[in-house]
Amino acid sequence: MGNQISLSASKISNNLFKKKSKKPLPIETLFTLPSPLPSWPAGEGFASGIIDLGGLEIRQVSEFDKIWAALEGGPANLGATFFEPSSIPEGFSMLGCYSQPNNKPLSGYVLVGKDVTTNNNNNNNNAALKPPTDYTLVWSSESLKIKQDGAAYIWLPTPPDGYNPVGYLVTGSPEKPPVEKIRCVRSDFTEYTGENEAVIWGDVNANGISVYRSRSRNRGIQGTAVPTGTFSAEISNRANLDLPLLKNNGNANQDLMPNEDQINALIQTYSPYIYFHPNEQYFPSSVEWFFENGALLYKKGEESKPVNISPTGLNLPEGGGNDDEYWIDLPIDNASKERVKKGDLASACAYLHVKPMFGGTFTDIAIWLFYPFNGPARAKIEFLNVSLGRIGEHVGDWEHVTLRVSNLSGELKSVYFGQHSNGVWVEASDLEFENGSNRPRAFSSLHGHASYPKEGLVLQGNGNVGIRNDSAKSKFSMDVGARCVVVDGVEPPWLNYARKWGPKISYNREDEIRKVEKVLPGKLKSVFDKIVRSLPNEVFGEEGPIGPKWKNSWIGDE
Repeated sequence: MGNQISLSASKISNNLFKKKSKKPLPIETLFTLPSPLPSWPAGEGFASGIIDLGGLEIRQVSEFDKIWAALEGGPANLGATFFEPSSIPEGFSMLGCYSQPNNKPLSGYVLVGKDVTTNNNNNNNNAALKPPTDYTLVWSSESLKIKQDGAAYIWLPTPPDGYNPVGYLVTGSPEKPPVEKIRCVRSDFTEYTGENEAVIWGDVNANGISVYRSRSRNRGIQGTAVPTGTFSAEISNRANLDLPLLKNNGNANQDLMPNEDQINALIQTYSPYIYFHPNEQYFPSSVEWFFENGALLYKKGEESKPVNISPTGLNLPEGGGNDDEYWIDLPIDNASKERVKKGDLASACAYLHVKPMFGGTFTDIAIWLFYPFNGPARAKIEFLNVSLGRIGEHVGDWEHVTLRVSNLSGELKSVYFGQHSNGVWVEASDLEFENGSNRPRAFSSLHGHASYPKEGLVLQGNGNVGIRNDSAKSKFSMDVGARCVVVDGVEPPWLNYARKWGPKISYNREDEIRKVEKVLPGKLKSVFDKIVRSLPNEVFGEEGPIGPKWKNSWIGDE
């Protein structure tokens, strides 16, 4: 196997890689959350360490032996390292090897499996797991013209009939590994729904290999695919090497989910701190505060007769979908309108939606904030910063971040930061945490309220021209765990309002663009015009959004 080094939370070798560079690679450290995990309240299967997929038990293993490292290529051109799981629990078997880029601490896991069918002998025709019958060498680093630590050989297991490999085996020797080293999975415990999610490693000098982290295309609360934590690979001049994911054939998703007490414990352990820009003028509020302070419901054809909304939204229409028959707007009188626009941070409440993900092996906690008003956008145009007038303004703004927690361990694995109509998943190892706790920080952008994992400027555009998304830590912050409510189960009436939370704004976009161009030097006018017209409509904010329950992510993935 070559140079193997065991990595664990309790001990990390200072000589993980033998190389000339004095500066250690990030992967030479092991990521752990800032604080130890609590003892979760009692429950059924959540955080028990084992999940039964209907005859195939799985566990997470996050201790590894290093097999091989490429020292260039991939993210940040720092290379990647390949591992096999170590300390595999008795009775469990390896399903594949693990790899990750060298530009971040070691933080992943792979699943190992155990056959718990009625006849769980590997020679039984119905066994959930069986050894491969052989291996095919699909790639070697022997002739690789880059810095590397030793040599690598990637093997594809040859499965028995009716079985599939779900991971590759990596060795540091050209000798074919023993078939007992790994297991293939009965085909009904697998599904071919994988897609490449993120690049792990590969470059033009890597003999035509690209290595990826994979996920299922069919994600959401009804999805049955279970990612194994192993890597996928595309190798030039090779036939289709797509590997399937595992499939949950047994437990319904809800059976694996945390109960009410466990959800409350997860919220107190992982709920984020949200920081607002020091120049923010438009803060979140509770939905109840918004209604109690004069928000009005309008009906098409009866615009002159808006009605006040009850504090819980009981008189909001249900059904009908997003059909523009109704909409919500600010109070009519200017003084009340300007006051409500600013929101009320003291009353702001986070609304939490808890859902199963990846065949019930993960819990997603979507954290929604409501802002009465989305403020005007600003643009950076080379060396100039300009206000975009009314562009970006709209009544009603729903924004969210989502926590992704392993149902096997109860550990926070990643956080999704919603950013206008898109967003980004950030692994736990790349998060900022609040004062030694396990509670991540999120930074809300000035006026637009998009969420970011770090403070600073994110430019939505091209080069030095685009819409500014400025975020910074300030005295204005929100402790989500202190003011939140889970809306599943007994749903507040307003959650089932399917129409828009703000009216269509009647300004002319072209007029607003022309106003900005008037103050620009001639050579920047065309640059600005090209970039601003390429931005998605949501940036222009010409109408209010629909509520959280009616967005695709409510039952799907982010």
